[in-house]
Amino acid sequence: MSADRFIGALRTEGLTVVEVGAWRTHNRNHKGPWGPVNGVMIHHTVTHGTKFTVDLCRDGDEDLPGPLCHGVITKDGRVHLVGYGRANHAGAGDSDVLAAVIAEKRLPPDRRANTDGNPHFYGFECENLGDGHDPWPEVQLDAMARAAAAVCRVHGWTERSVIGHLEWQPGKIDPKGFTMDAFRARVGERLA
Repeated sequence: MSADRFIGALRTEGLTVVEVGAWRTHNRNHKGPWGPVNGVMIHHTVTHGTKFTVDLCRDGDEDLPGPLCHGVITKDGRVHLVGYGRANHAGAGDSDVLAAVIAEKRLPPDRRANTDGNPHFYGFECENLGDGHDPWPEVQLDAMARAAAAVCRVHGWTERSVIGHLEWQPGKIDPKGFTMDAFRARVGERLA
């Protein structure tokens, strides 16, 4: 889908979208292809504060250049678009998990990191400290489910195409504070 269709799908799903700079052309495509895209990945940021979180996800840092996702979903439920195309968010993960996402089947355990996920997933970074104590406001969880559903709707995917970073890459814990099964159920309700 084009960047214009992406933002349109998010707005059609009832989301408040904030465009950050030249997000439509901000990407890591020079490092390799983006696509085929097969799913949506949900992350937590381990940050606090909208400006800091959005700036970090757009620009990255010296160890990991941005964009670090396509959209940042802040505590107030707004979706800040920071990039479109290949983004540094998924990293290496399990090819068996990717195969399950493509087939929209139950995910196997992530046991290895043998496949670059950056070409294969849309990424949403969600503002949260990731300590299991920082709350997930209902407005934020609703926006996260709407954003995932918007992408799934355009591609004709079910909620089975939505995964957490912790289901992709061994050792990752994000998102922490809710289960991905419960989150996928939310997405499924939106899609129904």
